[in-house]
Amino acid sequence: MAPAQPLAERQNKYFSIEEANRSLPLVKAIVADIVRQSRLVDNLQQRIARVVRESRRPSDDPYSEELAQTQNELDVEGERLQSYVDELKSLGVELKSDEIGLCDFRSLMNGREVYLCWRLGEPAVMFWHELDAGFSGRQKLKVHADSKVADERR
Repeated sequence: MAPAQPLAERQNKYFSIEEANRSLPLVKAIVADIVRQSRLVDNLQQRIARVVRESRRPSDDPYSEELAQTQNELDVEGERLQSYVDELKSLGVELKSDEIGLCDFRSLMNGREVYLCWRLGEPAVMFWHELDAGFSGRQKLKVHADSKVADERR
């Protein structure tokens, strides 16, 4: 895995639609790993919560061993999840939901910062939204000669 870029460099990375789409094969693989790993971590957390609720007993009961094993597994799987998230960040892609695999690519549109928005399962980056709009504010991309996205670089 490549080392992460310093935060200042990541914050200034802007993607054109073409650049975002070219990065999708790698982004898709990482995001699929994130979604799968997130579900695993969530299941382990639920298992721990269930064991804790059911085990209100002395420390020598069988639940303590299961709890310790599950906690160790959660620690390992949580670190693996974080490594996938860090790998995505190192590409300059912002993860917005590990449940559905929602990502944003920072871009410039008509001189202002926006997000190009992609969700796991979509064939290409086809949507954008304002920085504060979120998923509900997604709009279909229109690529015109007079509406270039991310051709302006800082």
